[in-house]
Formats: sequence, structure tokens, C-alpha cells
Amino acid sequence: MDFAETADQTALRDGVRAVVARFDDAYWLARDEDARFPHEFHRALADGGWLGITMPSAHGGAGLGVTEAALMMHEIASHGGGMAAASSVHINLFGPHPIVVHGTADQKARWLPALIDGTDKCCFGVTEPDAGLDTTSIRTFATKVDGGYRVQGQKVWTSTAQVANKIMLLARTTPLEQAGKRSDGMTIFYTDLDRARIEVRLIHKMGRHAVDSNQIFIDGLFVPETDRIGAEGHGFPILLDSLNPERILIAAEAIAIGRDALRRATTYARERRVFGRPIGQNQAVQHPLAERWTELEAAWLMTMKAASLYDAGRPCGAEANAAKLLGARAGHAACETAVMTLGGFGYAREFHVERLYREVMINRIAPVSEQLILSYLAERVLDLPKSY
Repeated sequence: MDFAETADQTALRDGVRAVVARFDDAYWLARDEDARFPHEFHRALADGGWLGITMPSAHGGAGLGVTEAALMMHEIASHGGGMAAASSVHINLFGPHPIVVHGTADQKARWLPALIDGTDKCCFGVTEPDAGLDTTSIRTFATKVDGGYRVQGQKVWTSTAQVANKIMLLARTTPLEQAGKRSDGMTIFYTDLDRARIEVRLIHKMGRHAVDSNQIFIDGLFVPETDRIGAEGHGFPILLDSLNPERILIAAEAIAIGRDALRRATTYARERRVFGRPIGQNQAVQHPLAERWTELEAAWLMTMKAASLYDAGRPCGAEANAAKLLGARAGHAACETAVMTLGGFGYAREFHVERLYREVMINRIAPVSEQLILSYLAERVLDLPKSY
């Protein structure tokens, strides 16, 4: 078993780093303070051709796998931008997956090039206030009309809706009580975010200020039939195609933030002198940092295992979920330890670790809770009775 990166993967990291390194701590601190979308960062990655890394080469993408996408997102999140940097481009890697896998040739030709070159920005409309993680209970409804559908409903935690011009939208086309199974009767669309029919309300939150989160209200949005992906009523299995890659990328990003925080903490511990010696010479400082390293490394191995299984076309649900759980926890723990290592300066904004701590928190919460992951693993891996 070879754990070494290939020459191509190393070149990929180097290429991404060359772009990302142009945006320093001062840039990301400013975006945290002014809560402005990092348009310059997004444009730089688009101009470098990185937004299409997982999309077909026939439409301008690189046609690479989730392993390469995880390496890319790890690099993006490693240089001070945290989840603000990652989330500004994250959806391009997993969000359009339903188009790539289930879209028609015409749909791919219409939609993918504009996502790859950065002209279009997409948001993801799935979660609803009352349904939460119980996606089968969504109420947003698409009624069939001449030429398409008329959509009514609301979504919550819709990232980038302030700047997006497209939306990937999951809606019911059959009422839940009339569906054969709870997962039946949902349809997925990719369409224009018509602000005359969609009201976007910003949610003020703890971190990732540069990438907006929103509640959206949809009132009579017309969606052409040509903007439906796959067959009517089959949206849920199409949606599932993007869930494992998303979990893998979330893990890679959390680990990257944790490693960034760990690097800052160990640098500080070598340089900070108290009582005539570096604080990093004290085992009470050394040991927590060393533990965080082991946790981050173990989580990275699970992330790479999940990615390699996915790219090989093998089942990876358990591994992808485990990677998300371990990666988010390891990243969070590393950021917390970094703050504690810096002490009072860890609480100061100018040292950045408090910002990384706020940035990495979302990885533990979204897109799926730790409790649901553990329930999934208990049922699917350990063969225990379903608990929900």
C-alpha cells in the first residue's frame, strides 16, 4: 500500500498553492471583518482552471477524481482562508455532480462551461427550516404547468445565495402522503435564481462571514422543464450521488484548517519565551500539540481511503461519513489547542487562530450532524437496529 502522492498530485498541490498564496492573512482577516464575498479569490481560481477539476474535459474541465479534489480543497483551506476560502469554490466540486452524472448532453453543454470559467455561481437549495436533516420531509413544492413547473416554498442555510445567479433546487413534485416511499416524489432542478421570485435573507453567523448563508423564500418561481435533472420524482437518489464527495471534501478542509492552526501554534511555542525558556520546551504544551498531530494524520488517512474508494467506483458511505466525523473533530481540536497555546494572544484577532477556530466549527455541524453519522455507522456497519 503506497501512501505517497503521485507526481501529478504534487504538481496539482503546487499549482493550487501558487494561486492561493497570493491571498494572505490580511486579506482573509479583512473579508472576515467586512463579510464581503472573496470575488478576487474566486476569479483567480477560475482563471487558473481550478473550478472544473472534477468536471468533464469535453466541457473545459479536468475530469479528475474526488482524490484530486480533496487535495485541492485541502490546499485551499491551508493558507489562512479557512472555510471562507473553501466554501467560495466548494460547491463547484460537488454541487454540479447531478449535472455531470445525470444531466443530458444539452444540459452539460449549457451549464458546465459557465461554472468552470467562473461566470456562473451556484447555490444549493435543499435544507428547510422544519425538515432539517430529514430531507424526505421537505415541503417546497413544484407544481407541473405548461412548459415546466411553478415552485413555492422556502429553504434555509443556502450558501452564496447573495452572489449566486443559479440554484440547484430540490422540491417535491408528489406530496409526501401520496409517495410510495418517503424518498419518492422529489425532483431536482438547476435553474436561474430569479430574484423577482426568490427573496434572499442573510443569516448572521459565528464564522465564515465572507461566504453568506441565507434563508430563501420562493414565491411562484417558474422552472422550465429543460431545467429538470433526471426523471420527475427521482431527485433524491440523484442528490445522494453528491453526498459522499461532499463529506470527503468537508473532511479535507477541516483537516487543512487544523494543520494550519497547528503550524501557527508550534511556531509560537518555539518562539515564545516565559521563565527563561521557550514554552514549547514544556511537556504540558508539547503533548497536546503532538496529540493533535496524530489525530489530524489519522483523519487524513481515512479521508484518502474514502476518496480512493469513491474514485474506484466502490462503496464508500461508511468511510466518507467516518472521514467527515474524524476530520471535523480533529480540525476543531487542533484549532482549540492552538488558541490555548497562544493564551491571551490566541484570543486576539491579529494572530488569526481565533478566526480559524470559528471557521472550523461549521465542519462539525454541516452538512450532516455527528449524531446522524454515528447512527448511520451503527446501522450500516455494526448491523444495529435503526434508531431514527
